[in-house]
Amino acid sequence: MEYVSPEGLRLDGRRPMEMRQIRADIGVVAKADGSALFEMGNTKVIAAVYGPREVQNRSQQLNDSALVRCEYTMANFSTGDRMRKPKGDRRSTEISLVIRQTMEACIMTHLMPRSQIDIFVQVLQADGGTRSACINAASLALADAGIPMRDLVTSCSAGYLNSTPLLDLNYIEDSAGGADVTLGIMPKLDKVTLLQMDAKLSVETFENVMQLAIEGCKAVATYIREVLLENTKQLEYRRGI
Repeated sequence: MEYVSPEGLRLDGRRPMEMRQIRADIGVVAKADGSALFEMGNTKVIAAVYGPREVQNRSQQLNDSALVRCEYTMANFSTGDRMRKPKGDRRSTEISLVIRQTMEACIMTHLMPRSQIDIFVQVLQADGGTRSACINAASLALADAGIPMRDLVTSCSAGYLNSTPLLDLNYIEDSAGGADVTLGIMPKLDKVTLLQMDAKLSVETFENVMQLAIEGCKAVATYIREVLLENTKQLEYRRGI
């Protein structure tokens, strides 16, 4: 199957280095301390953050930092007619761990000892790049909750199909069997918090794909900061009234 046409267009009409349209909104869960809806193309994710609050299980309490917990789920309707594994399957457990570890790298947990921060992420609609969308949603929800962070964490994927590096893979491209790199970074600190790759690439090709993913992460970071700035302006306007 040809994933990039001779004219340089992908199946969904994008150029190889073009991201899907991204959209975000915050404060979408009324009773959460922070929440966000994040969309990357047809992939839609909602995240809710609760805390910092008292640790529910005292045996898990950390005296020098906050306990960060994460739960990842997929809505029953998220994948259409594709088979969905039940809650608690190995993939959900792994992605929950990936999101938690990625968020722990940015949260200043030492400022909140003996407390707990819960992050809930649910995929409402899946069309590739769900891990990246979940991380972006969680990062935005943490910012909405006012959780102290070293920097925002943003994520984007890139792949290699038809001898062409592609940014922000959709489901068809992600399922094609080519190399797929999922990256998470703290853009201001220039630090990598997540790097996962399926299949093998030469060093030169990997560097090109990696750089493409970095550019995607930075574009997401720019957009997220605009969303947060706009929200701040709206709050200041309301207080002024």
